[in-house]
Parts: sequence; C-alpha cells; structure tokens
Amino acid sequence: MEHTIEHIKAVSKTIEYMKENIDEELTSDQLAAIAGYSPYHFSRVFKEVTGVSPRYYLSALRIEAGKEMLIRSSSNSILKTLLDIGFHSLGTFSSKFKQFVGQSPKQFQKHAIKLHQLMNELDERQIAIPEKVNLPAVHCRIEAPEDFKGLIFVGLFPRPIPDQAPIAGTALRPAHREFTFNRVPTGTYYVLAAAIPWSANPRDYFLLSKSLRGKAEGVIEIYSGSWVEVKVKLREPMPYDPPILVNLPSLLFKKDSKLEEK
Repeated sequence: MEHTIEHIKAVSKTIEYMKENIDEELTSDQLAAIAGYSPYHFSRVFKEVTGVSPRYYLSALRIEAGKEMLIRSSSNSILKTLLDIGFHSLGTFSSKFKQFVGQSPKQFQKHAIKLHQLMNELDERQIAIPEKVNLPAVHCRIEAPEDFKGLIFVGLFPRPIPDQAPIAGTALRPAHREFTFNRVPTGTYYVLAAAIPWSANPRDYFLLSKSLRGKAEGVIEIYSGSWVEVKVKLREPMPYDPPILVNLPSLLFKKDSKLEEK
C-alpha cells in the first residue's frame, strides 16, 4: 500500500517522540495527540506505515536501546539501569529481549565479540550454495548496490518484520545474489533481507538501524510442491522502519561449536 506523505510525517514524528521519551509511560492517546489524529485513526495509520502497532513499536525501540547498552558494556551491572529504557523489572526485560532477539541478554552480551570475530572470518570463507532443488522451494534474487561489501541476510519470516527467527534463512555474499530455500514448510511467509557491511566495530553487526533492508512484494503461500520466485531490492532504511531486533549473526552460527568456546 502506498503511504501518503502526511501519514509518513505524522508517524515519523511520533517515533521520534518515542525515542526521546523512551523511559516514560507513553499512552496511545498521548501518541495520537502528537500525530494530530484520533486514537483509532492513529493506530490504523501507524500500522499501515510501519507494519506493527504503536505499542509493539515502542517495545521494539526499548529492546534496541537495551541491545545498545549491552554492547557498550562488558559488565552485567548494565542490566540494573533498565529503568532508563522503560522496563520495571529484569524479568520483564529478559523475557521481551529473548522473544525479539532470540537470545537472553546474557547470551547476547557473552557472544557478541565471538560472533563479530566469526563474521569477519567469513570474509575469507566460502558460504555453501545448494545446487539441487527440493520442493517446496523459494528462489530469491537480491538487488543490492554494486559497491556493497559485506553479507546479505535473507530469510522467510512469519511476520512482515524481522522480530523473530526466520523459518529458513541464509547469508549471501554480494557476488552471489541468488539463493533457493529447499524443503520449505507449508505456510505463509514474508521474504525479508538486510545487508551488513564488513566492520571492525562489533556494534555494527548487532545494531542495524543503518543497514540496507528490503522485502519481497506481498506475502508468499507455500503448499506441497510449490516453486516460488521472488525479488528483493535492498534500500536505505526509512525513519519509520521498525528496528531489526533478531540477532542475525547468531542465526548464522547457531550450530557452530566455536560460538561456545571460552
């Protein structure tokens, strides 16, 4: 759906307010007033532009702020400052964090440096591309800037935003911009992609607000014997894009024993 400039401006304005007041109890009525809409109209417009509700978006911003706090500090005491991002208990934060990111806060913090190292080692290592097709299958073609250097993550997600692990996912080099997911379970999926440039700073692999991102048009339905082809064009992030919370590097190395090495 094509969003009007007025709607985008109103939603972007409320998102900025959320970011500036992330530690406060923000109500739907309050956010609607900032946008200049009725609560019902605001909720509908916000979801049309971002893909999620205002309350969900605010939770995502708070988890993103939590990720940044954990990346910045190697001390577990960082968890005690969660009131600064609107959480009232460690338990609530930990539960939400694992739901969105796919790891507990402690796991996220513990594995960040190792994941950064493993990611950069991929610059020298080949990523396997399947040669055979086994239905049901989804063939993805990625369009990315010619000068991009890094990894392009692409996956089949149950929701239109990458807020949980995909049902299937992989990472591609810019030289290999096509991939086929084989034996895809039957269901309804969104094909989403994000591009992470090579970096010496671990932060750049886990806080992805500046990463290129893209989504295949529409939703795909997978049945027994399906063969689906999609195209995903990567673009610059928009001010209203929801945070990419799922830990993409951890998905790539989830079964890698090196991740658990001390």
